[in-house]
Amino acid sequence: MARVNRSPADGRIPLIAGNWKMNFDHLQAIAFVQKLAWSLKDARHDFGAVEVAVFPPFTDLRSVQTLVAADKLPIVYGAQDVCAHAPGAFTGEIAASFLAQLDCSYVLIGHSERRTFYGETDEVIAAKTAAAIGAGLVPLVCVGETAEDLETHGASAVPVAQLNAVLDAIPKTADFVVAYEPVWAIGSGQPATPEQAQQVASALRATIAARLGDEAAAVTRVLYGGSVKADNIAGFMRQPDVDGALVGGASLDVEGFSAIVRYQKHVGV
Repeated sequence: MARVNRSPADGRIPLIAGNWKMNFDHLQAIAFVQKLAWSLKDARHDFGAVEVAVFPPFTDLRSVQTLVAADKLPIVYGAQDVCAHAPGAFTGEIAASFLAQLDCSYVLIGHSERRTFYGETDEVIAAKTAAAIGAGLVPLVCVGETAEDLETHGASAVPVAQLNAVLDAIPKTADFVVAYEPVWAIGSGQPATPEQAQQVASALRATIAARLGDEAAAVTRVLYGGSVKADNIAGFMRQPDVDGALVGGASLDVEGFSAIVRYQKHVGV
């Protein structure tokens, strides 16, 4: 079940999350998680200092759950999407309660691909977020803008509006994570600069403070996602309001993802 990795006393624990998208069947998922765990163990990674999460396809979750439980692995996992409705006549959908029964800690909501390819609106994403929280999951809510949005509205306007729609639908005490993923940077090989990421992350944190209070803003983690790699992660993690990364393509390579997780060791921060 979901773990709360935040407190005003201890500070925000960085989170490195790997979104596999539609990659890896359940056998490949088992092999990947085993190799990742071995790699990080060999490197003496401190999971209490940097949390590691993977987001496999739905069909892999039971296999990942079994492996993590049997081998007592410190890696956590989540789903890539969730239905806004309770169990019922919704063919092809997956209820939040089903994910909770699989011991998922997190669920991705509002990824740019869901917004772009499947037409998910702010209202749908808000409803999914509320459903996840109701089942005891920690939603990892993705917000971000296209190049056109950036040109038309300026930096942070669209991500802040997307976040506000979610905050309208959830309890003030809810535990959640926000990931800023500029659509123009995803898969482009041209990430936002650390300073651009910080500018938006700061605006998102200020929004949380205005809506939920300073304590909530102080403990809510804000991640950056968009062409994150081992050679640029440290620059993002130096920013005061960036608390981790949502990693796409680079999370499919064990050594590359392990290096991102271990940013504190291989590059001074």
